Amino acid sequence: MNTAREAGAAAHHAAINKNTKYNQLSNTHVLVPVAIETGGTWHHQAVELVQEIGRRMANITGDARESTFLFQQLSMAIQRGNVVSFQNTLQSIVFKK
Repeated sequence: MNTAREAGAAAHHAAINKNTKYNQLSNTHVLVPVAIETGGTWHHQAVELVQEIGRRMANITGDARESTFLFQQLSMAIQRGNVVSFQNTLQSIVFKK
């Protein structure tokens, strides 16, 4: 895996793994793997899905900024998750001593 050399390589690998894991569902469902790296790089299928959801929301609300708002909300959720992971790691290091 080229995660150290190529931005998005981890997201691409995660998307492949999800497609493999849920392959049986593709017979009856539409599967769109959402893979986002903790640093913020999104797999192209995740971007396309969120853009489509944003377009549909914009059609309902009339606000063309819905996709932007959705990306911002999801990005903030990822950052919050990163903070929790970092804090838990830090706590385990501090309490081991």
